[in-house]
Amino acid sequence: MNEHFRTRLAGLAVILIASSPWPAARAQAAAPAFAAVFSDHAVLQRGEPLTVWGTAAPGRRVMVNLGGTAAESNAGTDGRWRVALPAMTAGGPHALAVSDGSGATTLKDIMIGDVYLCGGQSNMAFPVRLSTGAWSDFPANSELRFLNIHMASEPARQDDLKRPAEWKVVTSKSVGEASAVCYYMARSLQQSQKVPVGFIGATWGGTTIQGWIGPSSLKTLPAYARQLAALADMASNPVKAMADEARRHEQWWEAHDPQAKAQRTWSSPGFDDSAWPSLTPRGSWKDAGVPALAGFDGAAWFRTTVTLDEAQAKAANAIQLGPIDTYDSTWVNGVRVGGGSTAWVWRDYAVPAGVFKAGRNVIAVRVLGGASGGGLTGGPENRAIRTGDGNLIALPAAWKYQPGMRAKGLSIPPSPWDIPTSLSTLHNAMIAPLAGYKFKLAAWYQGESNAGQPSEYETLLPLLIADWRKTFAQPELPFLVVQLSSFGGVAAQPGESNWARLREAQAMTVRNDRRAGLAVSIDVGDRTDIHPPQKAVVGERLALAARAVAYGEAIAPGGPEATGVTRSGDDLLVKFRNTGGGLRTYSAGHAIGFETCTGKACRYALAVAQGDTVVLKGANQPGTTHVRYAWADAPYVNLYSTDDLPAAPFKMELTRTVD
Repeated sequence: MNEHFRTRLAGLAVILIASSPWPAARAQAAAPAFAAVFSDHAVLQRGEPLTVWGTAAPGRRVMVNLGGTAAESNAGTDGRWRVALPAMTAGGPHALAVSDGSGATTLKDIMIGDVYLCGGQSNMAFPVRLSTGAWSDFPANSELRFLNIHMASEPARQDDLKRPAEWKVVTSKSVGEASAVCYYMARSLQQSQKVPVGFIGATWGGTTIQGWIGPSSLKTLPAYARQLAALADMASNPVKAMADEARRHEQWWEAHDPQAKAQRTWSSPGFDDSAWPSLTPRGSWKDAGVPALAGFDGAAWFRTTVTLDEAQAKAANAIQLGPIDTYDSTWVNGVRVGGGSTAWVWRDYAVPAGVFKAGRNVIAVRVLGGASGGGLTGGPENRAIRTGDGNLIALPAAWKYQPGMRAKGLSIPPSPWDIPTSLSTLHNAMIAPLAGYKFKLAAWYQGESNAGQPSEYETLLPLLIADWRKTFAQPELPFLVVQLSSFGGVAAQPGESNWARLREAQAMTVRNDRRAGLAVSIDVGDRTDIHPPQKAVVGERLALAARAVAYGEAIAPGGPEATGVTRSGDDLLVKFRNTGGGLRTYSAGHAIGFETCTGKACRYALAVAQGDTVVLKGANQPGTTHVRYAWADAPYVNLYSTDDLPAAPFKMELTRTVD
């Protein structure tokens, strides 16, 4: 992984935390309570039957009142209740109250309007405060609110969010932590639609799309059957799942390392490591200043000990190690407690009760390094034992170490619950708990972490869209997609590009879905920064797509889109729609980035914009099979519509047309 990429993503990575007892505590509360997605200042979707839910004493009759409209229900044996309310028109503020005869809970300043769900990885998570132009003051807007869902990962579908969420009214102080892309989209739409707007951010930097698709949908793909079965085991029997995973890892090591069986004792608390040398891990082992690790590629072991008193041992329930490059297996007192497979992700493993002991405790970590080094790459301050009450017990700065096998280019398949490549766990914890809430639209900005598998993305993105529509029981839910921006090396000659192929997968998904829209961002990227800060432009383009797709305005949803390539004498003609009255080229009399291809052999073409058509001069050569535009990781582009929207990248066969 690119070092700059890793560094930027690390800033958006978080610690996986153990499940809290919060929902159970709510169910036992004296007064009935609302689910975590409801709070003061919430926005509920206008024009849709409303569902409100929460917890109360088991069997208790509850009454819910919203703006004078009431409904009743009984709490189930699990203490959960759910009521249906009729659709309402935009307006407010209203009070939302629930009572059960012995207590009541009231939420204030509830608005009825339009609600948007914004999901994805770091470019959707990217906050307003870091966006271009954020030094200016953002005006307060009581008609615009937002909610950020806390990052959480669960092997089983959850009925409620693990941590209470808090709706916030947009002010100059509050908006800085909102998703920038989502905010700029919502701000534009609130201004054009003149109704209250709320937007919910469900994001996790660096994650793959598979984590956001529910297991019932993902299991329709046979390639994921084994991993989803293991995930189901983790949900129902984590002890068995961890044991199975440990066996799988050991089988991998035995297949790749002749010394794996002999070295297995190095994880045992009884192993004598007194002859091992010591170091204080900080950064890659290549930079540790230790001759034995200088230029080392392969696996190495690390061990340390910590003494706990009886109270500490009883309270300890997790261990955090900071980032590890790249693959690790971690043991506490000989019990495997976890492993990871991504260099920038912080390791934070739950430790079963009884594993930590009063007295001496041994932590052992086996690390297989990546291409840029390896080791416990965080600082000593990142490494600690965590207790149930949130306290940290620091681990020693110095560790014993021992190099193992030398190897290059090896990788260990990740566990299905490992962030950022988990399966369904983000859907389970951050999307499924919202089921019942209604949305005007969903917006999705993700794909960088799947760029290595663009062909699979052609299946996964439509699957995600269908899955979310099913989750929210909204089969016609408009779905907007931000196409990947530009990042990476500049192409001096035509070539292959996974980023270009993934952009095409995104465009293809939108073309095949009448309730989907695409926001092109190719021209506002940064080839040296995977997190380009120009989010206002992207948000405005999403708003334009939303006005066409979600609000039914008779406008083009975006910029120029190629609809067909035909032969004309010596030339090829590329026809476009949504040109705003005609194509234009900036800073040149021709459009750059067009290629004509014969099979896999491609060459640049002289392209001249004429009205709604680009003429590829002299490009009608024998054997030409298709045309490409902006087909590179970080292409330069200069073809726009009259209303200043960039033409979408494409790959198209000759004579093919798009309806």
